[in-house]
Amino acid sequence: MIQLRNVSYGYRKLEKLFQHMNLEVREGNIVGLLGKNGAGKSSLLRLTNGLLKVQHGDISVLGHDPFKRSPYFLQKVIMIPEEYNLPDKTVMGKFASSLAVFYPTFEKEKFHSLLQSFDLDPSKKFGKCSYGQRKKFLIAFALSTGCKLLLLDEPTNGLDIPSKSIFRKMVAANLRTDQTVIISTHQVKDVENLIDRVILVDQGRIVLDQDMLAISDHYSFGFSAQLSKEWIYSEKAQGGYHFFKRLTPGENPTQVNLELFFNAVSQGIVLVESTQNETVL
Repeated sequence: MIQLRNVSYGYRKLEKLFQHMNLEVREGNIVGLLGKNGAGKSSLLRLTNGLLKVQHGDISVLGHDPFKRSPYFLQKVIMIPEEYNLPDKTVMGKFASSLAVFYPTFEKEKFHSLLQSFDLDPSKKFGKCSYGQRKKFLIAFALSTGCKLLLLDEPTNGLDIPSKSIFRKMVAANLRTDQTVIISTHQVKDVENLIDRVILVDQGRIVLDQDMLAISDHYSFGFSAQLSKEWIYSEKAQGGYHFFKRLTPGENPTQVNLELFFNAVSQGIVLVESTQNETVL
């Protein structure tokens, strides 16, 4: 699906944003690409979509060199950027129809169903839509294209709490098993119940690349009013502490608190071997 081999990229010759990066993403994954603002998440998506060209190394997406922007490649990939411009005077439905011709697998009925789920009127002009409504339109369109690869850059920015919940349900319910989604975000809580794999980028490096099940197989997450020496990492909250510790033999796995784990890895408190099969302190 996606292969990066020894990829380097930078906006200036003396400053490499990525240096000798290797990454592989399988078909059928919902990947959370996490990191602080400026960590290189958006640039990694643009390299994957062919909007940027690698300066060293090789990148293959769906068997194509993305920078060549082959029509056969472009009809299989869609990217929703964090920042975008939509024509104010254009009606949603007409705009979608003009774009749909570029995606042979576009499903018109699904699109209108998703607009309804987001409480959007396809006859409404973009100029009368809020930022969040425009974002919901783009998400609905992307999910309706049937593309093999969906790249979503900060898709929950501008969405209210109910819309974020709808977004998660829509992604989970409207994907085929052969589709792959990469969701770039710094809002970890918005995606932790949706993704099945997490990639954490920090200062241009992949510092974590794990299946969510692998994390839950190694660590136990919880909340307690009392501190414990068994904990690897904790954060104070009202009434106690959120924490995680090593999962002991016979102990039932817990739901991953991805934001807590993200903070620990970012601070270097948890050192991780970046493989998809094993997480090691």
